[in-house]
Amino acid sequence: MKYLILGNGPAGVIAAETLRRADPSGQILLVGSESEPPYSRMAIPYLLEGNIDESGTYLRKTPKHFDKLGITQRVGRVVEVDAEKHSVSFEDGSRESYDRLLIATGSHPVRPAIPGIELPQVRTCWTLEDARAIAALAKKGSRVVQLGAGFIGCIIMQALAERGVKLTVVEMGDRMVPRMMTPTAGKMIRKWVEQKGISVRTEAGVQHIATGKDSPLQVKLSTGESLPCDLLIVAAGVAPNTDFLKGTAVEIGKGVRVDVHMRSSSPDIYAAGDVAEAPDMFTGTPQVAAIQPNAADQARVAALNMAGQNATLPGVLAINVLETLGLISSSFGQWWGTEQKDGVEHLEKDRFRYLSLQFDGDVLIGATSIGLTQHVGVLRGLIQNRTKLGRWKSILKESPLRFPEAYVACSQQPTALHR
Repeated sequence: MKYLILGNGPAGVIAAETLRRADPSGQILLVGSESEPPYSRMAIPYLLEGNIDESGTYLRKTPKHFDKLGITQRVGRVVEVDAEKHSVSFEDGSRESYDRLLIATGSHPVRPAIPGIELPQVRTCWTLEDARAIAALAKKGSRVVQLGAGFIGCIIMQALAERGVKLTVVEMGDRMVPRMMTPTAGKMIRKWVEQKGISVRTEAGVQHIATGKDSPLQVKLSTGESLPCDLLIVAAGVAPNTDFLKGTAVEIGKGVRVDVHMRSSSPDIYAAGDVAEAPDMFTGTPQVAAIQPNAADQARVAALNMAGQNATLPGVLAINVLETLGLISSSFGQWWGTEQKDGVEHLEKDRFRYLSLQFDGDVLIGATSIGLTQHVGVLRGLIQNRTKLGRWKSILKESPLRFPEAYVACSQQPTALHR
């Protein structure tokens, strides 16, 4: 059996290792599009902060790790998949056959169609090559504009702040981290970072980028403001890498549509990670959940099924944990709630503490927190296990911070008295 894995990020690496355990004699080929060893993009901010060197981003630190497992590696950029012939074509004209194919090609940063975005001082922060360019431009005191204050944007922002730059963040949404945080939470994060010396512009976009008279770049915003800077970082979101699948039988939505076994609509083709669109845990609707824990779970399930076993993923659960200049925030599940808006909020503005709980009947389906570091994982457990809260729902609506007690009463000790 020949297994071909396109993508050597976390999903591809974990899938390859899982396949080797499940099929000790199978042929495994792991293909990456960069010449670097398999590495974690999420470690790049730590590299920019100076906490690690480039080898610290590598997913596996042991020399010849993949050789020892009998996993063959090659560099290649896929351009076409022939599902009928079970073969893949690469940019250099070469081809590879397969018996089972895993698409783990991840995603790429979105580059909005803004005049001037191709200037050399405009960078994304996605690859080690990007990191090297940013490190050369983002010196202490450098003026940096960052487009985007989403999850990835906030991680980059943390690294830039550590480098001592003068940073302005521009976000089109009405708050920071709009696809992860409630309005109250997003505005709290903005207040926090502004107190740390970072300028934030919300409900604003970049309209034009040009070479400045007294600065490398002049960035014009939709608000009419013009910002001189030495570096512009684009962190405007990511999109799954699926272009090479056009014209195939593989169903594409936002990503590669898969079932609970991580199988695509085409025989012998599976997908995992940022490129996969899997059923949501609560609604069953297809969802791309571009987070590393999700990629790992999907990779294991896909690999086991590729090897002939029967494994399922109960559904995608949105999980986001973020540190922003020392402020911890998190969101789990359907944090925005339902149309019925059955939820509760707890707010301590001066202490930067916040909790939002969202219910569907007596089941907790989503949560958002800021400044809470103890027992937050309990919220994920309650949501993921679809725990029926019973009388504890009314208790939580009166006292949201009692969620650890609710977990113990409803999950660990089902017969415990509900106070």
